[in-house]
Amino acid sequence: MIDCPLLRTVDGSPTDYWNDSCAVDELVYAVERGATGATSNPAIVVEVFRREQADWAPRVRALMAAHPTAGEAELAWVIVEEMAARGAAVLAPIFEREHGRKGRLSVQTNPALYRDPDAMVAHGIRLAAAAPNIQVKFPVTSAGLVAIEEATARGVTITATVSFTVAQAIAAAEAVERGLRRREAAGGDTSTMAPVVVLMIGRLDDWMKAIVERDRLAPDPGALDWAGIAVFKRSYELFRERGYRSRLLAAAYRHRLHWTELVGGDVILTIPHAWQLRFNASGLEPRPRIDVPVESAIVAELCGHLADFRRAYEPDGLTVDEFDGYGATVRTMRSFIAAYHELTGAIRDVMLPNPELRAG
Repeated sequence: MIDCPLLRTVDGSPTDYWNDSCAVDELVYAVERGATGATSNPAIVVEVFRREQADWAPRVRALMAAHPTAGEAELAWVIVEEMAARGAAVLAPIFEREHGRKGRLSVQTNPALYRDPDAMVAHGIRLAAAAPNIQVKFPVTSAGLVAIEEATARGVTITATVSFTVAQAIAAAEAVERGLRRREAAGGDTSTMAPVVVLMIGRLDDWMKAIVERDRLAPDPGALDWAGIAVFKRSYELFRERGYRSRLLAAAYRHRLHWTELVGGDVILTIPHAWQLRFNASGLEPRPRIDVPVESAIVAELCGHLADFRRAYEPDGLTVDEFDGYGATVRTMRSFIAAYHELTGAIRDVMLPNPELRAG
């Protein structure tokens, strides 16, 4: 089997790739092939917890003994923090080598707090303390933008997530700039901060396809896989024009174009382990294509059939007040909140194992 590191074949490319999981075995594989960071979310954490149950279930029982009154939610977040710290340790040499600009693991605040900026900031500060190279995810909701600015001003390196549109990417970058300026005005150091703005390109594609089914539309099906790429490329152009200090990150991989079309830019590609295996075995040699525009006919096809694509593609397609109700945002927040409750349920299963499932 071919095993070709994802980006090393692109000479001089500023593109970085991250491992889209905090699982240590996957992270080690990625770092050995050039990855410079990692990310996590509630769905990833519960997946790792269940896959590594032999390691984590005893840890939950030890925490129960040490904290007799702690509930499942409290223990769940201790596990999240310990899982993050364990993954961050793998990236620590990169963090030191790059003076904080790379080598970070991104951890998500409690998704159920998405309407409460103060609670998000408090939780983000707690998560950031798990390891020196932790950065913290906040959703690009109306309240999340307030939290992004405030956390940045307090010195937390943020990842703006639950973001699908050009308007959200711009709003997140502007919130980061306000936070950085506030920190600098107060005499704080920003030289090692490395803020990231995510575009969940695959989830935008998913939403376009859901609309097609819901509304019984008939666009060219080949155009639908380009929606997230078109939004990402337009956002990248605007980020360069405006000089934002945040880097764009492409997430939610669905096919190889989500990799090959974005190589060459000063961006981050966060790639799940399964897709890394596919790409590394593909024999494909990526070439810089970030500046190759999506064909105008494809953009016209998407704009002509899908109002929600137009809203995603235009820089003023959504107001901040409309972010929370955008279809892809709602779907993703619901899935993240459900995954968080799934995690607490997995902790509960350790704390209160079902006696009906016991043998004998």
